[in-house]
Amino acid sequence: MLTAIIVAAGSSRRVGFDKLFAPINGKPVIAHTIEAFERADSVNEIIIVARQDRHSEMERIVCEQGGKKVQAVVIGGEHRQDSVRAGLARLGSSARYVAVHDAARPLITPQQIESVFAKCREHGAAALAEPISDTLKRAGKDLAVSASIDRHQVFAMQTPQIFERKLIEDAYRAVIAADLRITDEVSAVEHIRRKVVVVPNDEFNFKITYERDLKLAEFVLRQRAESA
Repeated sequence: MLTAIIVAAGSSRRVGFDKLFAPINGKPVIAHTIEAFERADSVNEIIIVARQDRHSEMERIVCEQGGKKVQAVVIGGEHRQDSVRAGLARLGSSARYVAVHDAARPLITPQQIESVFAKCREHGAAALAEPISDTLKRAGKDLAVSASIDRHQVFAMQTPQIFERKLIEDAYRAVIAADLRITDEVSAVEHIRRKVVVVPNDEFNFKITYERDLKLAEFVLRQRAESA
C-alpha cells in the first residue's frame, strides 16, 4: 500500500504570497497536485501537511475537489523535515511504501508517480530527478567564479521521492538523533548510507518558486489539455 505525503506547509517567502492557493488553469496550485495523486492507481491514501493558518482553507479545497484518497490534513512544522515527520506520524498501519511530494510541483503526472513507484518496489527507494544540462559554476561570497562543476551524471532532485516505509522511518530517526537539517528525503536516506535510485525526468515538473512560474505552469497545463 502506497501513502503519499504532500508537503504544503511552506512559507512562500520568495514569491511573496501563498503560491499554493494561487489559481492556474482554473484551480489552485495545490488542487492540481492533489489531483495527480488521486489519479495515480498505485496511490491508496494521501496525507496533506498544511500550515496552521491555512489548515481550514486546505480542508475546504480538499472537500471541493472531492478528494477520495485524502485521509487527513495535518499541521506542519517550522522546517520541511518537521512537516514530513508530521505526515509520517499519521501513516496507517497498512502503509508499506511512502511517497513524499512538494505541493508546489503541480505539474506532476500520474505516469511519473507510477514510474518512480516501480523503481522503488525494485530497489527500496527512488526519486524523480532532472539531468543537468546547464554549465555549472561555483562562486564565492563576492560572486566571482571560482571553479567549474562537472555536470556529468549530475541531477536536480525533484519529487515524488518514494521509499519503503521502514527505510524512510529509520532514516528520519537517524536525522533526528544527529540533529541534522535536510531539504529532501534522499538526503535522509543518504545519511544512513542506503541506496536511492534516480528516475530521470525530461518532462515539466518544476517547483513554483517565483510569480513567473505560475504563468509558465498554466501554459504547460493548457498545452497538455489541448493535446490530450
